[in-house]
Amino acid sequence: MPANFLLLLAAAIWGFGFVAQALGMEHLSPFMFNGLRFFIGALSLLPLVVWFYRQQRLVVGGKRSLAIGSLCLGAILFVAASFQQVGLLHTTAANAGFITGLYIVLVPILGLALKHKTGLNTWVGCAIAVIGLYFLSIKDNMSIGLGDGLQLIGALFWAMHILAIDHFAKKHSPLLLAQLQFIFCGVLSLLVSAVIEVTTLENVAAAWGSLAYAGIVSVGIAYTLQVVAQKHAHPAHAAIILSLEAVFAVMGGILFLGESLDNRALFGCSLMLIGMLVSQVPLRYLIKSRHQKVVS
Repeated sequence: MPANFLLLLAAAIWGFGFVAQALGMEHLSPFMFNGLRFFIGALSLLPLVVWFYRQQRLVVGGKRSLAIGSLCLGAILFVAASFQQVGLLHTTAANAGFITGLYIVLVPILGLALKHKTGLNTWVGCAIAVIGLYFLSIKDNMSIGLGDGLQLIGALFWAMHILAIDHFAKKHSPLLLAQLQFIFCGVLSLLVSAVIEVTTLENVAAAWGSLAYAGIVSVGIAYTLQVVAQKHAHPAHAAIILSLEAVFAVMGGILFLGESLDNRALFGCSLMLIGMLVSQVPLRYLIKSRHQKVVS
């Protein structure tokens, strides 16, 4: 339960984080926004890292392994966050939240390559979610919007990120791993920004509110909660809870950005949420539960 609660809190923070990310890009370009928010997130963890270091409670399963793990997590995080942030220029926070949430279906599918067991429920849930994606994003001419397409690619890398965290968090201190991946992701983002974007100090100052939430709360707190909680949670269980960020993203978009969804989009969101949930609930549990109700 403690791990599940931490994951739910992270999902809520990330869901409302789509609002901050959308507002931030009214003043900053995508890669600069990502670079700054991940560096802010890394800095926000520094006091905790120093305190745990002095308490000799930072676990490092080998410096080489830590370096490789941090680089891998940082690189995957960079790609996933980049697709998400650029995609937000061309789609709504609500759409971005639900499409990003498809990683819950992709996690067990990608897990096949790692010899994780994948049941029939995953394929059923995947089918339902894909139908939902059709109603949410596919246009009448059978094309998908640029923003939604970028979010869909990003969802694949978010799934890879969850599996990578599950692997490396068992060997190293989650806090240290989180901070290092933020630094590597921030460096990559600022390098790309320096090449293709133009940023002024006035732009940074104007986006301070969004950067504060996205950096300290969404990155520094929520990503750390994810790493800490996943140390004690099954990756599939973590995925189903974290997928609820889609619901919080819709709530945030409606409450703070004035977004709205038509009936077709709402139907698509409903199917996607059902598919996400079905993909994580083994069918044998549903059958067993139904049998118990009949017997009682």
